Amino acid sequence: MMLKKAFAVAALASAVALSSYAVADVDPNLPDYTAVSGVSGNLSSIGSDTLNNLMALWAEEFNRFYPSVNIQVQGAGSSTAPPALTEGTATLAPMSRGMRQSEIQAFEDKFGYAPYELPVAIDMLAVYVNKDNPIEGLSLPQVDAIFSATRRCGYDSDITRWGQVGLTGAWENRDFALYSRNAVSGTYGFFKDNALCGGDFKSSINEQPGSSSVVQGVSESINGIGYSGIGYRTSGVRVVPLAAEHGGDFVEASAENAASGEYPLARYLFIYINKHPNQELDPQTREFVKMLYSKPGQEVVHRDGYVPLPETLASRIRSELGID
Repeated sequence: MMLKKAFAVAALASAVALSSYAVADVDPNLPDYTAVSGVSGNLSSIGSDTLNNLMALWAEEFNRFYPSVNIQVQGAGSSTAPPALTEGTATLAPMSRGMRQSEIQAFEDKFGYAPYELPVAIDMLAVYVNKDNPIEGLSLPQVDAIFSATRRCGYDSDITRWGQVGLTGAWENRDFALYSRNAVSGTYGFFKDNALCGGDFKSSINEQPGSSSVVQGVSESINGIGYSGIGYRTSGVRVVPLAAEHGGDFVEASAENAASGEYPLARYLFIYINKHPNQELDPQTREFVKMLYSKPGQEVVHRDGYVPLPETLASRIRSELGID
């Protein structure tokens, strides 16, 4: 059985652009959420570090409606989500990348159907530099040549100093301090696939266990450069505008540019659930998912610094799940 997808990731820009609201805000057409009776028990979330804070905020919001539901949230990395969902230790499996075919197959071998994929927010993977770094922008081939040993995106030479990307004066001969997520992270995999064209990271990268520690490392190093979700931006770093091709226009990491498809490192964030094709969800999972695709649920997305989903997408998912 093929993985159940509400929408393909490739449709991200068009799905968001269809909505008539200002993309930086929450779609006013999203429905409000009303609590129902008979919801209690436990929910367990295991997976993405990128989504960890968002899951915690959603848990708080859900507990406003259902104080008796106990929600546990663990965020060690996206690779921990599929086995937790397959083994039944998690009801919610947040991931900052799509499941790999091997992960889907392991779940399907056990249950006879595929996990259900829920796009829950839009993220922009940002390239961060220290707040005092004056770099105007970088192309993805330059980013590849800075972070990778393979340069599969086509840049003609290795980049090891800030002077090679146009900085002068005291910056010209400064080396890079490279900060990266670790291999268990979906952000690591997304960056490898989309910014390094599937290539290999340099051995000199400083792997970090969490998104916030990448940003902290960059903020504490004048030569620092790293990548993380846009929701982890702080006052100690700058987000570098990116061009998809070398020589192209630099594009800011804004909600508008994510929605238009101009920002080259926009992505969906996902939650996977165990949904039998012919059975209804248990009450607590059903209502949690319904809240995600309501106005209160997407207001949490906006508050945490990510791009909310439009009602055009949310209503389609609610309809497919039969939770309208």
